[in-house]
This record gives sequence, C-alpha cells and structure tokens, in this order.
Amino acid sequence: MTETTRRTALSCMMWAGTAALWTVSGGIPRAALIGRAEAATGFTFAQISDSHIGFSRDPNTDTPGTLKAAMDQVKALKPAMILHTGDVSHLSKPAEFDAAAQIVGAGGMDTHYVPGEHDVLDEDTKAFGPRFLAKEKPPSREALFYSFDQEGVHFIGLNNVTDLKAGGLGQLGEVQLAWLEGDLKGRSASQPIVVFAHIPLWLVYEQWGWGTNDGARALALLVRFGSVTVLNGHIHQVIQKVEGHVAFHTARSTAFPQPAPGSAPSPGPMKVDAGKLRSVLGVRQVSLVRNDAPLAVVDTPLIG
Repeated sequence: MTETTRRTALSCMMWAGTAALWTVSGGIPRAALIGRAEAATGFTFAQISDSHIGFSRDPNTDTPGTLKAAMDQVKALKPAMILHTGDVSHLSKPAEFDAAAQIVGAGGMDTHYVPGEHDVLDEDTKAFGPRFLAKEKPPSREALFYSFDQEGVHFIGLNNVTDLKAGGLGQLGEVQLAWLEGDLKGRSASQPIVVFAHIPLWLVYEQWGWGTNDGARALALLVRFGSVTVLNGHIHQVIQKVEGHVAFHTARSTAFPQPAPGSAPSPGPMKVDAGKLRSVLGVRQVSLVRNDAPLAVVDTPLIG
C-alpha cells in the first residue's frame, strides 16, 4: 500500500468507524472507540463489523484498505481476541472471504465470527461455516451458532441471517432457540454473558428490517443473568440502550455508514462529503445502566 493510499484509507476510517475495544471489569464489559480508548488492563477484546469486502463504489472504493487500517489499530492494542459481527464479505464470493481472512488473520489474533446476510448469499449457504467457524463447536455441522467461555465470561455467537422474515427482519428459529435454552441451563446467574449476532436482537427500526423477529424469546432466556451484553452490526452506526441488566450495543462498519433510522427513504451506503467526514466520526463510551435508568445512547462526534 502506498503512503497516499494509506492516508486515503485512514481518512475513510474517520466515517467508516474503527473497532471498539472492550474491557471486562467486575463482570461488566465496557467499551471505547479504538483510537480514543484509555489504556486498558485486565481481559479485553475488540469488536469489528461489516467489513463488506467486495464493495467498491462510493463512498468507499477500498474496503480492504479500511479493514486493514482497523486491524492495524486493533493489533496495536493487543486484545485477548476479536469478535467480528458479520458481513465479512459483500457478495459471499470465495475471493472476498479469502481477502478478509488474510487481512484479519495477519494480526495473529484469536478471532470469532458470526455471519451477516451478505455472507450467506451462496445458494446453499455452506461456504461461511467451513471458512470461519472451523475452530468453533456448533451443535451440528450445518449450524452457524456456537458458544465458548473465556476468562469467566460466556460468549454466545448467534445466527439470525439465514431465514430472514418479511422486510428483512432477522430470525433465530426454533432449533437455535432450543439450543440456546440448553446452553444457558445450569449456568450461574452471576456469570457475565456476551451475545454477539449480526442483526440487532431488539427492534431498532422495524420498517427497515433492523431487528430480529423472535429476538424477544432469546432475550427472555437471558433475563435471569446479572450482566448481559448484546453486540451486533448490520446498521453501521452506534445505537445503545439498556433494559434491566441487558445492555445493547450496535457497531459502526469498517466499510461505509448508513443513515439514521427513518432519516432516508431506505437503508444503504450513505455518501459523505469530504468536509463532513468528522461529523460522522465519534467516540463511543459505554457504561452499564441498571434498573429504571434512562436508555444509554452516547455518540459523541469529534467536531465542536
């Protein structure tokens, strides 16, 4: 990559968003946008999302470059692992998967993936699992969901993109919900839980399919736990809310932004003028709010 190309890629990162660094402290994951995160101690992990390798038009003609720029920042912070919350590729092409795996893998960090709807466009949706879930332990060869434990935290990767409902709403389905109930059975209510999926489990904006049709059933299974963090991508912007002990966080894309819910005729890549890039770059600081506190939505731009 030439220096000029690298500067362009880093400029794109301003609006595309970088990864988020998460630190688990006292059983509660907290996050700050990479590049503005304070020095972290203890168990940390990074989240990246919606790299859309294969997308190559306005507003970003170099999605590999912006993903690489994000990974360079992640690598410098040395997290214990990375969670990628889907849309690794744009069209589920083998070359797109190969390019993404090479860029992310170059960092040498443990990475866990869940599929986005752009990752399962191949006719039988069989390419993603062997490529990105080979080290996981899903309940069957065909399943694109799994769980694992690390540093006392139980991580659950869900698939809500292979059976989209009307309007594009995500769907978990009976098989996955039954598996989730069994996965959680017998676990202590004090164990921190991190759920990561592509489409939000809560209804962010139903008219655009920004939610999961049966997400409430999954969330009902998590209600007894004292610390639950739900991470997703798909909507390419920061939106947060808290309900009881469950904190929801959507992530920026490393590829392109999308409009705020209902602010445009439809979702999709949002063009950004060069002079407005910093207005859509922000710092994300996440704190757990309990019980009847107001919704936690914090997105601070770098201008002003």
